[in-house]
Amino acid sequence: MTDVVSEIDSHAPQADQTRGWPRWAGPVAGLAAGAVAVTVGMLVAAIVDVVSPIDAVGSEVIDRVPKWLKTLAIDWFGTNDKTALRVGIITILAIAATVFGHLAARRFRSGVAGFAVFALVGALAGLHRPNQPGSAVVAPVIGALAGVAVLAAVLRRRPVAAQIPGRSRVPLGWDRRRFLSATAAGAAGAVVAGGAARAIDRRRLDDVRNSAPAAIPPAAEPASTAPVAPGADGNPGGVPELTAITPYITPNGDYYRIDTALSFPRANLDTWKVTIGGMVDTPISLTYNDLLARPLVERTITLCCVSNEVGGDLIGNATWKGVLLADLLREAGVKPGAEQVYSTSLDGWTCGFPVEVALDGRDAMIAVAMNGEPLPIMHGFPARLVVPGVYGYVSATKWLDKIELTTWAAEEGYWVPRGWARDAPVKTESRIDVPRRGDKVVAGTTAIAGIAWAQHRGIAKVEVGIDGVWAEARLSDDLTDDSWRQWVYEWDAKPGKYVVQVRATDKTGATQTEDVARVDPDGATGWHTRRITVSA
Repeated sequence: MTDVVSEIDSHAPQADQTRGWPRWAGPVAGLAAGAVAVTVGMLVAAIVDVVSPIDAVGSEVIDRVPKWLKTLAIDWFGTNDKTALRVGIITILAIAATVFGHLAARRFRSGVAGFAVFALVGALAGLHRPNQPGSAVVAPVIGALAGVAVLAAVLRRRPVAAQIPGRSRVPLGWDRRRFLSATAAGAAGAVVAGGAARAIDRRRLDDVRNSAPAAIPPAAEPASTAPVAPGADGNPGGVPELTAITPYITPNGDYYRIDTALSFPRANLDTWKVTIGGMVDTPISLTYNDLLARPLVERTITLCCVSNEVGGDLIGNATWKGVLLADLLREAGVKPGAEQVYSTSLDGWTCGFPVEVALDGRDAMIAVAMNGEPLPIMHGFPARLVVPGVYGYVSATKWLDKIELTTWAAEEGYWVPRGWARDAPVKTESRIDVPRRGDKVVAGTTAIAGIAWAQHRGIAKVEVGIDGVWAEARLSDDLTDDSWRQWVYEWDAKPGKYVVQVRATDKTGATQTEDVARVDPDGATGWHTRRITVSA
């Protein structure tokens, strides 16, 4: 019989001779086990209310990736960079799981060791994330155990010798039906666990949304009335193309979002507070209700991302309501020697801007409302910083946790060590929105329209250049230096091809430069240019 078994073994080249599996069986089993490990980890994290292992690892990658790679990711994926990171992490996990399965089919302990390493990485990442309890290690550990259990159920058994002499067409002990049913059960379990985790997360986010008050108290100082659109007839909506594409106030759902958060931090209003400390005489701690009870101001302020390319859409204009930061800092008492206002979000993101920016009279605030409603979660609920005139990467902390007065030597915000400028005043810029790219332009009177901005300096003039001949555009009402202004130029278009450009001049008399520069280290420059073909 021994000779027969040896003969059968010699004719089974598709099998791993140490365990009796086809070569593809181990990787498939590992993939199913990996899916279970990841989704069970997500489910446990959702139940325990800690960061999921994937988000923890992804956030650590975001925090530690070198500047060149982060810049490359932004260049390639733009605002989809976090989605690309998730896909990348899942792809790496899938590849690793297939390797672990292959190893387990040959030597089960080797596969277990692979899952243990991933559990350790997930646990360390979870513990390192800000505001996470020690229970953050539970999710990756239980997830890994569940993955190993699936791997054991599918692979950990001894081959059975064939009982009838003859050439075998399959490896010894191979039961295709049993293997496929076991791996299918594991995959189904992964789908169920993943769906349950997402459902719990959605319900918890809904609870956070529902915890917000139905309305924010009225502002002691309301914002100015929205301007009239700059149409030829002077009536609101006089440029319907611009009003539809770029309204003066950007709706909350259309407002751009740029941050490093893979998932939204969830603040419990019963325990949430923002502290102001560091180099101050009297530290302050404010709950959500404390903020609402203070005199609120309402201001229309344009925010733009430093990553906004010339003509880009990473910019929005909203009416913000909150407590003036200068009032809070004076109440706390800024000590001599304090150089920067350094803030931290609930997910650990940091940034800092000069103290004088907070105290020079501009309407920097801790905002609690956006366009007449409590801050949406994606834009920083329960509170965020809004600082006109400086780019968001040094000022616009969402999901605000604490503010510290400190020195430049003591602390650096997230982006500064990655090569971005420490001081980041917003540059004077403008954009053509009408006609849109690809629009057909017919000869006759044509509206060329768009927006211009120079927060905290204000826009004084916008000029439109057609084949190098410049003419001044009409501006919308000048309500605040901190908001963009709409502009329009009525052009008597003749058939032909044209190069159309725009440039703005701020109230200091400085006209935006035509020199083209990348977004890093302190914002892009250049004149927005469109090539337009006018048909007869």
